[in-house]
Amino acid sequence: QVPLVESGGGLVQAGGSLRLSCAPSGRTSRTYAMGWFRLGPGKEREFVAAISWSGDRIYYADSVKGRFTISRDNAKNTVYLQMNSLKPEDTAVYYCSAGGTTSTLPGQYDYWGQGTQVTVSS
Repeated sequence: QVPLVESGGGLVQAGGSLRLSCAPSGRTSRTYAMGWFRLGPGKEREFVAAISWSGDRIYYADSVKGRFTISRDNAKNTVYLQMNSLKPEDTAVYYCSAGGTTSTLPGQYDYWGQGTQVTVSS
């Protein structure tokens, strides 16, 4: 079990920025690819970004390219999602996930956090 804990969500005006963080709540020695997904009101779960353990593979959804940046600090066992130029349509619960494969598909991830709410006002 690798329980994940997200933080950094909140309410921000359109055009603003937020940085989400995700880390396991306990110690783990395994190496994981990490992903961010989101679930907006009335929408299906959507892939946002993913990063391999080494950081050499990074994927973004088209809807966030150029605005969001995923990164990780393996020494701190933490992955980040820097979100800039936020839009009202970015409003969602954001979930981080961990798995053995860097993927855009949620089924490839084994562990999930509880989610953190991001609300962007117009």
